[in-house]
Order: sequence, then structure tokens, then C-alpha cells
Amino acid sequence: MLEMVEVDAYYGSENSLILESSAKMSKTCMSRVAASESDRKRWRKRSVLIAAISAVVGTFILSFLTWFSFQRRKIRTGSEVENEDMELPLFDLVTVTSATENFSCANVIGEGGFGPVYKGILPDGQEIAVKRLSKYSGQGVQELKNEIVLIDKLQHRNLVKLLGYCLEREERMLIYEFMPNTSLDYIIFDSSRKASLAWKSRFEIAMGISRGLLYLHQDSRLRIIHRDLKTSNILLDSDMNAKISDFGLAKIFTGDQVEGKTKRVIGTYGYMSPEYAVDGKYSVKSDVFSIGVIILEIVSGRKNRNFHHLEHHHNLLGHAWLLWTEGKALELTDECLKESCSESQVLRCIQVGLLCVQKLPEDRPTMASVVFWLGNEGLVLLQPKKPGFFIERNSMESIESTDEGYLTNNVSISILEPR
Repeated sequence: MLEMVEVDAYYGSENSLILESSAKMSKTCMSRVAASESDRKRWRKRSVLIAAISAVVGTFILSFLTWFSFQRRKIRTGSEVENEDMELPLFDLVTVTSATENFSCANVIGEGGFGPVYKGILPDGQEIAVKRLSKYSGQGVQELKNEIVLIDKLQHRNLVKLLGYCLEREERMLIYEFMPNTSLDYIIFDSSRKASLAWKSRFEIAMGISRGLLYLHQDSRLRIIHRDLKTSNILLDSDMNAKISDFGLAKIFTGDQVEGKTKRVIGTYGYMSPEYAVDGKYSVKSDVFSIGVIILEIVSGRKNRNFHHLEHHHNLLGHAWLLWTEGKALELTDECLKESCSESQVLRCIQVGLLCVQKLPEDRPTMASVVFWLGNEGLVLLQPKKPGFFIERNSMESIESTDEGYLTNNVSISILEPR
């Protein structure tokens, strides 16, 4: 009996050991299962994180490659400037730098919204004018490209000739034929120089500008709206022939288009038509307004923008209109011309000028009419209506005006000063 008890005790204890061992194994297996499940969860989280990071990095790389490709294409396009349609030579920077004596200040012959203009001499002795885009220019690369493409397609004796261009490193330059008598404003608005420009020359200049503008509006294969016609953009060659320059702001009309509109109104105070300055609308009649201002400035030797009078505060256009309605139009004539001018020609120029600057675009003539009227004496012309901007300024505005941009009906207007 004692042996049986001992055996039972032995087997009982062994069973206990077995049960304990089984329990431990079970716990170990459960722990391993739990650990394995935790590892799988961590792996899944890591996989999701890696996938997310890869997607972000991939998107960034793809975006960068797209941007880089676009920039390369943009730079290539900018440097070529639609070269496939052009025959203009590309000047290298070394040649232009040498021609202008390293862009010496002594060679500066003009300054505008675009940047400085330098006189240069090429190795073969040809004189050139180099228009260099300033880093702080009111205009930009797009305007420069616009001018290159446009002038390359235009050929007329009253348009300035573009010889070539230079687009190298950060430099953006246009190379023109040199105009020894500079610009119209340089002569007619200077008290000492204006006397050298007799009435016959002034009349021929008015005719030349009109013919050039008629070509742009009607006779060229492109219908061009200049949008920045002013006396500083009229250059004079050695024979005092007028040549229209600066096509950076010009627009091309296609098909039956007769009018355009922009929110970015850029021009020069005193030459912009009312509908363009206020509403951003431009057409051939906008240029007609500008040439009307120029014709009145040629006759008077006075600038529309800075004009002031002791008896009123109108601009030059308003003054010319008042004299016309009072039958005193000849009083507008520049003092240095009164002994030598043809009164009939002067009166006709004043009348044509006033017809061009009428307030409403539909009242203004076409350039074909302007050229015909100026070139034919004895014609009975229409009576002009009130000019645009016929409103008196206050006394300070009539004596001096600012160069700052201003807002009109929420249209931003940038005023670019003439060279």
C-alpha cells in the first residue's frame, strides 16, 4: 500500500511538472504569436510609411523634372526668339561690348522705360544704336521679343530699321541703325535747338510719321497697333526723315479684329487716348489720337503734358481747341516759325491734329484720311469736336506733373518716360 501511494505521489508530481511545462509552453507560444502579430503590424505601418514617403518624393521629383523641362524650353525659346521665321543676325556680346566701348556712359544717347540706348561703331565702321534692357526696366524680355518679331516683319522708309539682336548671358539688346539727329522731342522741345527745324522740315516729319502709321494700320502684311506713339519714339536720320521706333508695346490685329482690351494699360501721359487710359481699350483710333497730339506739338513746339497757360489750366489740346473756336488758331504756331511758315499748311495741320484728338474714337479719322488731308491743299475738312481730356486741371497740375503710375477705374496705368 505504501508503494502505491509513493507511486501515485511520484506520478502526481510528474503530472504536475508536465502540466506546468505545458502551461509554460502554451504561454510561450501565445507570447510568440502576440510578438509575431505585433511585428506584422509594425511591418505594415512601416510599409505604409515607406509607400507614402516614396509617393511624396516621386511626386516632387516628377514636378521638378517637369519644371526643369519647362524652364529649359522657355530659355531656349527666349534665346531663339522664333528664329525659324527670322533673318536677323544674332550679335555676340563681345562685338556689342567693344562697339559701345564697354557700354561707356559717354556713349549713352537716350534713356527710356526699356533702358539706356548707346551709340556704337562696328569693326567695319558702321554706326549703330544699341538698346539695352535694364534690370530695373519698366518693360521686360517679352516686350523685347515682341519688338524683334514685329520689326523683322515690317519694312518701310518711315520705320526704324532693326539690324539684329543680342541675347547672351543676362544681356538682352536690340541693335538698330544709328539716327544721327536723335529723336524729335530732343529738338522741338529745346529752346536753343528748335529754331534749327524749319517749318518745311516739320511738315515733312508730320507727313512721314503719318505714312509710317498708315503702313502699320493698313498696308503691311500685319495690322499693327503701336500703342506708345510719342515724340521720343520718332527718330530722325541724317536727312531729317522721320522713323517710328519702339514696338515693344505693339499689338497685332488679325482677321476682322478692330479693337482690343487690356487690364495692363502701359503708355505715356499726354499721348494716350481717353478710351485706352480709362478702359484699357485700344484700336487704330488710339494711335490716331497719339499722332494728333504729335502734330499739335510739332506746330507749337510745346509739350502736351507740361503745357500751362496764364489764362486757363487746359493742356495743349484744350488750348488749341480754344484758339480754334475763337478763330485764333495761328497763335498756336511756334514763335520761331512765324516768319517762315506757310499759314495754310499750319492751319491744315492744326485742324487735322484736332480731328485726330477728338474724344470719341468713331469721330477720329483713319490714317488714310490723315495722309490724304495733309498732302492736299484746298480740301474742305470737317470741323473738329471737343478733344479728349478737355477739362481744366488745378494750377499745380498744369505747371508740374508726376511720373508716378495712377489708377483710373481700377485699371493700372504705368507711365513710361520718353528718352
